[in-house]
Amino acid sequence: MRKQFLFIFLALIVVNTSEAQTRSTRIGYIDMEYILENVSDYKEAKSQLDLKATKWKQEIEAKKLEINKLKENLKTEKALLTKELIEERETEIKFLENEMLEYQQKQFGVDGNLMHQKAALAKPIQDQVFTAVQDIAEAKNYDFIFDKSSDLTMLFSAKRFDISDQVIRILNRTEKREQLTKKQLKEQEVKENLENEIDENPAMAERQKALDARKAAREKLVADRKLEQEAKRKEYEDKRNAIAAEKAAKKNGTVSETAKTTEATKTETTATPAAVPTTTETTTKAEPTVNKAEERQKLYEQRKKELEEKRKKILEEREAAKKAKEAETQKSNTTNN
Repeated sequence: MRKQFLFIFLALIVVNTSEAQTRSTRIGYIDMEYILENVSDYKEAKSQLDLKATKWKQEIEAKKLEINKLKENLKTEKALLTKELIEERETEIKFLENEMLEYQQKQFGVDGNLMHQKAALAKPIQDQVFTAVQDIAEAKNYDFIFDKSSDLTMLFSAKRFDISDQVIRILNRTEKREQLTKKQLKEQEVKENLENEIDENPAMAERQKALDARKAAREKLVADRKLEQEAKRKEYEDKRNAIAAEKAAKKNGTVSETAKTTEATKTETTATPAAVPTTTETTTKAEPTVNKAEERQKLYEQRKKELEEKRKKILEEREAAKKAKEAETQKSNTTNN
């Protein structure tokens, strides 16, 4: 049958070539399996069917285990059983084996449930594919389009004749069009026209791939720069916050202790990131800093008081000396008169 088909196919090509020598024959092919794998509806339904098939396999394995267990028991007890009991058990095992094989054939056989459900699952998609293939063939003047995954043996097939991706795009377009607005439909038509031009011109397809690659590289570069800027900004903010905290600590008279505490915290974090001080430990470490600050404040107040008293004493002495000098001057003047 396959040889006859190939002979008819070659004869058609010869006839077509002789009748239309001025026009080159256009031949294309599709890969139905590849198309089905890239259609979302088929993939979802197939996953559910795969779950069913897994369940059937588990049932078959359970039956096999049961039969093997019965065989082992019979082998162990055979010496103790009568001939009639042995025959009875062997008949039971044979019956279970036949039942298991029938169930396996029913689910996974050539005419089994799995094959039937796969065919029923694929038929609506295949009908859409056939319609899409006809549309492509009429629009782009193809003379022959074959299915690579069918019984036809293709000893060689150039990738440029593969229109499977075009078929997938048509199926996806049909699904998307139902959800688009008028404006989106126009944009979609422009995009479709560009895709059609790319399909017709392999050189344009290569240019488009190069443009897409450059665009992806630019987007990655911009994203990397944004991340770098964000990291620098965060580092700057951390430094600014650290300086502000140091100034605040200096103003409160706890510069050295705050700096030491900060340095110790950094060292502990770098050495053992998992060691996080508890609230009690933090309070205990903070207490000495507060006490020393209070002591410094008291010393400062005491010195201030002593300096005030000393300054006051100096002023009083100066005032007394001034008065004594004035009194002496007056006395001198009176004596001269």
